[in-house]
Amino acid sequence: MSDSIISSLGAGSGINTSSLVSQLVDIEKAPREERLDATEEKLEAQISAYGTLQSSLSELAAVLDPLSDNDTFNARTVSFPDTDVITPNSVDPGAQTGTYQIEVVEVAQAQSLATGAYSDKDQALNESGTLTISFGTWTYDEDADSGADADADQDPYSFATNDERASLNITVDAGDSLQDIADKINDEDADVQASVLLVDGQYQLLLTAPSGADNALRVTSDDATKGDTTGLSVFEFNETESSQVTETQQAKDAELKVNGLSVFRETNEIDDVIQGFSFSLNKAEPGSSFTFTVSEDTSIAEQAIRDFVEAYNLFYETAQNLTGYSTDEDNQTVKGDLSTDGTAKALLNQIRSTIGSLVPGIDEGFTALTNVGIRTELDGTLSIDEDDFSRAMDENFDLVETLFATNTGSSNGEVSVSVGSYASGTVPGSYDVVITTDPEKASVSADAMADGGAIGFDSATDTVAIADASLLDLSFKVTVDGVKSDTITLTGSYTSADEIRADLQSLINGDSNLSGANVAVDVAYDEATDQFSFTSRSYGIASSVVFDATDFGADIAELGFITQSDNGVDVVGTIDGVAGFGSGNVLLPAIDSDPYGLNFTIGENAVAAGTTTIDFSRGFAGELDKLIASFLSSSGSIQLREDNINQALEDVADDRIELDRKMETLELRLSAQFLAMEQIVSSFQSTGNQLDGILDRLPFTSTSG
Repeated sequence: MSDSIISSLGAGSGINTSSLVSQLVDIEKAPREERLDATEEKLEAQISAYGTLQSSLSELAAVLDPLSDNDTFNARTVSFPDTDVITPNSVDPGAQTGTYQIEVVEVAQAQSLATGAYSDKDQALNESGTLTISFGTWTYDEDADSGADADADQDPYSFATNDERASLNITVDAGDSLQDIADKINDEDADVQASVLLVDGQYQLLLTAPSGADNALRVTSDDATKGDTTGLSVFEFNETESSQVTETQQAKDAELKVNGLSVFRETNEIDDVIQGFSFSLNKAEPGSSFTFTVSEDTSIAEQAIRDFVEAYNLFYETAQNLTGYSTDEDNQTVKGDLSTDGTAKALLNQIRSTIGSLVPGIDEGFTALTNVGIRTELDGTLSIDEDDFSRAMDENFDLVETLFATNTGSSNGEVSVSVGSYASGTVPGSYDVVITTDPEKASVSADAMADGGAIGFDSATDTVAIADASLLDLSFKVTVDGVKSDTITLTGSYTSADEIRADLQSLINGDSNLSGANVAVDVAYDEATDQFSFTSRSYGIASSVVFDATDFGADIAELGFITQSDNGVDVVGTIDGVAGFGSGNVLLPAIDSDPYGLNFTIGENAVAAGTTTIDFSRGFAGELDKLIASFLSSSGSIQLREDNINQALEDVADDRIELDRKMETLELRLSAQFLAMEQIVSSFQSTGNQLDGILDRLPFTSTSG
């Protein structure tokens, strides 16, 4: 409204029409503004209430995590005596229960090899070539020495390669020093520790193997000249050359007796003797034993269940106060901020329905919370019948686990099932898996070895006579799963085909190209056919083994090597009659099918096994957690409702702007009307003043003295 209009109001009538206009506008605006205020206050209260509801749901979901975890129901406790012989490290869920008596007869020991002395650890050795370090078991010449230190001084006689450990190939350049060689060995990260030690003013390279009799070291080189004080042969420790290297400590296994049974392990860190229980051997104490017990610890699961009941009751009280009516301190009925909100009420009803329903996917045993003594009271809260609860925990603890936690099962050992990362939509229940094509690994076989020849093979005894393989050219390359190796060469001393087999596997898997790509093979020898075979460790069409004669050394044909190749086969099968996707030995259900989210690992004889029935249940905790997650997700019902409320708040803000605009228009209109009135009144006043002047001048109205 213009200042001229405002200044003119009341000028004629003397009435404060400007104030009158403001009052009239306020009267018109007040009820509408009050309605907007009330709407805004209600909407903001709903937003706050949904925040409270979300927080309460999150707290309830948090207590469901341990209930959905099978480890909660497989907790163990250990009663261990005070001893310095063994240190208990950890007990895993599901550890084998029982009472055990243990005696430590011998602790594991690592082999150590020391080279000759050098005056400067950083000076170039001016030697080049390749050092090959293999792992295995040494047999010593018992007659080589005698006396108290015979063990440490015995000469290595024969070596059996540990085919589970890949060999190391260390390339030595002419400019490399003793320290450089140590660094290159350590860079292989293969559990061989290389140290350069200062001893009596001279430097020695000390190699320490992993502990255990099967992890001793054999060191060979491609140095053609043996036995002198130059060349890489000074680092050799093998059947034919060990004069320059001292074995300062022999490899030994740990030996312990468990309930009288002798057990041998290559390390003092024991984690596979008593399933799920790991401990360290500190020292040997033959003839002395101690006893300890591993037992079930059901208290973890019991507390998790009680925590859930308590958390649910807190959630339910919060939700009821928000969606219903409560009584305040003055005993007055208070209406919840979400009492008229259909979304919140539906959410609470869904949770209550899940609490009282059978758990999907469980057809027998404990199928509902009532089976473990959890009851729903008249006010909607949960309670625990202590007698029923104790009976369930004591007599049917395995069924309690099935009720609460995720459970999978297979009727056939050839088909195993695991829960994948997309299992949130998997429908609980039973599924029939039928395999029509078994998965296969790529595998090739060499030709049969002929008797005699350069390797002195004897098919009757499966023995060979190779005193020094480096005098032959037993080299080759192999391609595994699409990755081609560098040249691989047999350089050891061999007396049997199985020794060659073990070395072939160790050398192939130790190749830097293959190990860097995480591909490997298993090498077998068939005594009936005199053939070596090479099998990839992966399944499916991506699995391959290729030999090409153009990559063969002059004498490798003595071992039956020929040009050949093979590829593996992907698994093929159906789940409930619907074709799955096979990759290697893994079969996946069709996308968006009921079992989608489960992963099936298939054995090599699954076709013959016939139909396999797979069972899946995510358990009560998993079902309730899934429901809560759907409420709390970015596309869930709570977020959608909050979006609607926020939109309504924006609409209120827009309505306020519109109301202000309308009131401004009303004020202008009223002001204009009052201005017109003022002008009329002013005109009347002017006319009246004129008439008064005329009357004063008329003769009959004039006054004279």
